[in-house]
Amino acid sequence: MALTIDWAKPEDEAAFRALWQGFLAYYDVDLPETTTAHTWARILDPEHRMSCRLAYLDGKAIGFAIHHHHCSSWVPGDDVYLEDLFVAPSARGQGAGRALIEDLISLGREKGWHRLYWNTNHDNAAARKLYDSFCSDDGHVRYRMPLR
Repeated sequence: MALTIDWAKPEDEAAFRALWQGFLAYYDVDLPETTTAHTWARILDPEHRMSCRLAYLDGKAIGFAIHHHHCSSWVPGDDVYLEDLFVAPSARGQGAGRALIEDLISLGREKGWHRLYWNTNHDNAAARKLYDSFCSDDGHVRYRMPLR
């Protein structure tokens, strides 16, 4: 089986949306269609910082890494935030999650970004096992306040 990673393209929309729905179901979240459409439009907009890498197994999209880079007050360059990482349950255990993170590491080094960071639920043991193989958590606690 051949695992490849590439940028999301317009023709990937149906596959992305199916994976996105799996991601939202995992977190028991229901988003309006307008939000999903807006996210997809941002991903495809070359002027927007939000991007998506898709993992394909034998040509079928099985996972994604949505990320964006931003300036930082802690380093003289940009950081990259891995906002959402998902691999279809039927494709887990085949290295796609690791490959997506390794891809972002390589991409970040190529683009001169300084740090890659992400977060997950404290009880997401499977994800944390993968993440811990890259680095230790940095001890920060996230706070999120809705403004709208």
